[in-house]
Amino acid sequence: MPTKNRFAELFAQIAEWRRDFHAHPELLYELPRTAGIVADKLRAFGCDEVVEGVGRSGVVGVIRGRATGSGKVIGLRADMDALPIVEATGVEHASTTPGKMHACGHDGHTAMLLGAAQYLAETRHFDGTVVLIFQPAEEGGAGGKAMVDDGLMERFAIQEVYALHNYPGLPVGQFAIRPGAVLASADEFEITLTGKGGHAAMPHAAIDTTLVASHVVVALQSIVSRNVDPLGSVVVTVGTFHTDSVASNVIAHQVKLGGTVRCLDPVLRDLAEERIKALVAHTAAAYGAQADITYKRGYPVTINTPENAAFAADIAEEVAGSVIRDVKPVMPAEDFAFMLEARPGAYIFLGNGDSAMCHHPQYDFNDEAIPAGCSWFATLTERRMPLRD
Repeated sequence: MPTKNRFAELFAQIAEWRRDFHAHPELLYELPRTAGIVADKLRAFGCDEVVEGVGRSGVVGVIRGRATGSGKVIGLRADMDALPIVEATGVEHASTTPGKMHACGHDGHTAMLLGAAQYLAETRHFDGTVVLIFQPAEEGGAGGKAMVDDGLMERFAIQEVYALHNYPGLPVGQFAIRPGAVLASADEFEITLTGKGGHAAMPHAAIDTTLVASHVVVALQSIVSRNVDPLGSVVVTVGTFHTDSVASNVIAHQVKLGGTVRCLDPVLRDLAEERIKALVAHTAAAYGAQADITYKRGYPVTINTPENAAFAADIAEEVAGSVIRDVKPVMPAEDFAFMLEARPGAYIFLGNGDSAMCHHPQYDFNDEAIPAGCSWFATLTERRMPLRD
């Protein structure tokens, strides 16, 4: 693998950083230790600027190249937060904080971007400015949006932005990407259905809300099967179903449903929300019940800009010798989508080998992917802003 030699020299150090982050996981925006270490290292590397507290607890480092006449500014992003999961890996560097673990590889992403930062600060072999973005709260807290809303792009004059994420099941060091939608949007809904409770022996004197809710669940499945183009991708899932009845001979007065909606197309995202609200209201009305729905939009579709995706793929091929350029999109969501809404850019996958899946208690980032990830960040910077010697 033609990774940069410097990362072979730095490998043990970067892996040590990664394992330290893994042993001390922090959640969402509460990242005093992780963000503090990141900021301290960026200063030690000699970054031209280090700014803390962007988007509440994000850290931004700025490195200017040997020349800046091109005026180009690119952003490289890594996420820092862990998950509220009890770790079951049994590794020496396992979490020391009960109920928290790095089950999605953000420890590896942070360590690789730090490794790239050290190299770029040492060499500065580019014409322009690279902005290193260490983001909080990717796991459900929309830290990417918080940083964008805090003026990240304007304050640091970022013109385009890039990120990577490890991918279990893909060979270690292998890259995969696609132009356009690569990850889904993720929205949530809560439905409260109110009927008329009563005795199970006298259903005619009640409005059976459990029956109404069951019809609502079935009706929602028609969105995918009958409203969405068969070539489109939408997943509507009802994940919770709770009645206010605790006895078998009682007809529930109220039922609460909760679920999620995932889409790979912003147009279908709008359609799904519209159809859910209409189906719930009209199905409930047909049975004489009342429906209240709360629909909360979460992360948008992660959409790679075609030109930037092609460039990111070229760099991956240079680093790894080959790249998958048409990987199938997947339905998890990612708040890097907010940054891609604000600026053109690309999000690429990096193989984690035959590991447990992300968000699994036995997941662990594969340190053997570090040289490839660091090299991709660094090479992308140098090729996107070439220095004319």
